[in-house]
Amino acid sequence: MKEIFFCLILLATLSPLSTAQEAHEHPSGVAATFDPDHDSMLGMHMDMPENSALPSPHAGSGTAWQPASVPAHEWMFMRGGWELMAHGAIFLDYNQQGGPRGAGKAESVNWGMLMEEHRLGPGTILFRQMFSAESLTSPHPGFPELFQTGETYHGQPLVDHQHPHNVFAELSLLCTVPLAEKVTWEFYGGPAAEPALGPVAYIHRASASELPMAPLSHHLQDSTHTSFGVITTGFGIDRVKLEASAFNGREPNEQRWSIQFAALDSWSARASVAPSRNWSAQYSIGRLQHPEAFDSDSQWRQTASAEYNRRLARGNWATCFTWGRVHKIAAGSKLNGYLLESTLNFRERNYAFTRLELVDKDELFPAAVHPAYRIGAYTLGGERDLGHEHAWQLGLGADVTFHSKPAALDAAYGDRPVSFQIFLRLRPGNDQKGHNH
Repeated sequence: MKEIFFCLILLATLSPLSTAQEAHEHPSGVAATFDPDHDSMLGMHMDMPENSALPSPHAGSGTAWQPASVPAHEWMFMRGGWELMAHGAIFLDYNQQGGPRGAGKAESVNWGMLMEEHRLGPGTILFRQMFSAESLTSPHPGFPELFQTGETYHGQPLVDHQHPHNVFAELSLLCTVPLAEKVTWEFYGGPAAEPALGPVAYIHRASASELPMAPLSHHLQDSTHTSFGVITTGFGIDRVKLEASAFNGREPNEQRWSIQFAALDSWSARASVAPSRNWSAQYSIGRLQHPEAFDSDSQWRQTASAEYNRRLARGNWATCFTWGRVHKIAAGSKLNGYLLESTLNFRERNYAFTRLELVDKDELFPAAVHPAYRIGAYTLGGERDLGHEHAWQLGLGADVTFHSKPAALDAAYGDRPVSFQIFLRLRPGNDQKGHNH
């Protein structure tokens, strides 16, 4: 009951003040409409000079780019020159992880985001606030997930569990100022924000929209999506963006309700390209100063990713490939993670999804020295919307995950552990116009 109660509170914070109209008015004064036959957003082409001050239609989490054709599950309305948006998701699920180290628990993965955008001189300013009740709706010591590692609980490294997200997952602002017809300067940052490192965070990727479970490669790819202290600046030049960040590289501690300020002692740089509305790609590199609480080693992190999205007549297809590498400087070790995930929405109400991963793990036995093990996780699932309205969508889904691992891990994890989830998913409806911000 506690999980359901706090999820209802989270949903209440997202309730729209007014119903989003079928064709909303953009701050530029142009109504955004989507034509699925031509796959274009009329009046909002990324190369239109009159819209060059607006945040890119490819904008994803933080300052990362994703395909502009990604469907927007959000509520949107105008008030006094402000464009106000709210979106998020609540999963209520039963999670059963197999094998001797597995566990079965009821839990809720959830998050909600508010955004406020306004003209600021020739440019725009956008505020974001993202919240999560997972510190209250995740079973201790977190969400069970075989072979997952990263962060701590009760002073010990988390193993075979995914940590809950922080209550204040993002508190940031984004300013964009046009410098020329196709050149825009960008400034982003805040006490809880996302540096220019890695792909769009998995909780915001369309390819992972029906998957409540975090990727095993999360801490090699996009774990910096909540960093307590970030400053980012960069330039968008037509279909290319170059940016750099200074940020606090330490992972959040166990106090999920607090903001843990520290020196901006880490840095990153990212190059992104969006050759069309259906494609985006990025390469990024960063140096993280002492990111892990129980590991004094600093690390280099590299990531590369490509995302593809295509609107269908009665659905959508989103796919992402991501590679991440962590080089632990003092130890001299390198860990790689490879991820391929895809979600197909067809006949409006139906979803088929998959996530395939190969990832190196060296923290499965924190009390002893062990080599890195190559772990495979292969997830297949499906979902159907029980309620499919303009304002909201309620879906019932399930998935199953098979694992591969070295034989040396059989004693700890069993021969062939299999895990599964059954879940309900609640979120705003699809505005049918593609991703606008």
